[in-house]
Amino acid sequence: MSTTEARWNVPTPAVAPVRVILAEDDVLLRAGLAGLLERSGFDVVGQAGDGAQLLGLVRDRTPDLILTDIRMPPTQTTEGLDAARAIRAEFPDIGILVLSAHIDVEHAMELLASGHAIGYLLKSRITDVADFIDILERIAKGASVVDLVLVSELVCGRRRDDPLAVLTTREQEVLALMAEGRSNVGISHRLWVAESTVEKHVHHIFTKLSLAETGDDHRRVLAALTYLQAC
Repeated sequence: MSTTEARWNVPTPAVAPVRVILAEDDVLLRAGLAGLLERSGFDVVGQAGDGAQLLGLVRDRTPDLILTDIRMPPTQTTEGLDAARAIRAEFPDIGILVLSAHIDVEHAMELLASGHAIGYLLKSRITDVADFIDILERIAKGASVVDLVLVSELVCGRRRDDPLAVLTTREQEVLALMAEGRSNVGISHRLWVAESTVEKHVHHIFTKLSLAETGDDHRRVLAALTYLQAC
């Protein structure tokens, strides 16, 4: 056999399917997801109905990816999230997609802060099968996926709660330099503006942040603290 013939007869290594464990206490939904994943080329290596069972299966079978609901038995609160935390601590390379029936910013941010290969989706948003499968594949490869509804909620929450939202862009720049400990002269040099302009910005900052001068508190320090707490 020639070298060329030998080269063409070498078999191409097959790509192993992504191994998945599902955790969902709704038996019908879990079965539907399992069937969908199997038809899409995933290998469902385990199914769990609660957080403890999920953690046990992961330790036993070490999948590439897990899908878990946040709320599961026995209390229907954060059992799935608690299991996801434990899994991330023990197996940092396993991808995790958390599904939730309701938007929960605090829990979502805690989960997403854990690093790569992580995702948070609302169940009601899973309407496109191809898109859902693409999300799973991306998470399995190390990407992080955030539901757009969560992004919107975070942006709106930031706008509602940010004490610095009342300041102009220039005023926020001045405040940031104040927080670094710079004097008005130092700020004027940094921003290439007159010192009198900086003084006006500082006065506006104090007024907009409702920082009244008292015998005990220095407004410049209070303004800096407000900036640091908002960041």
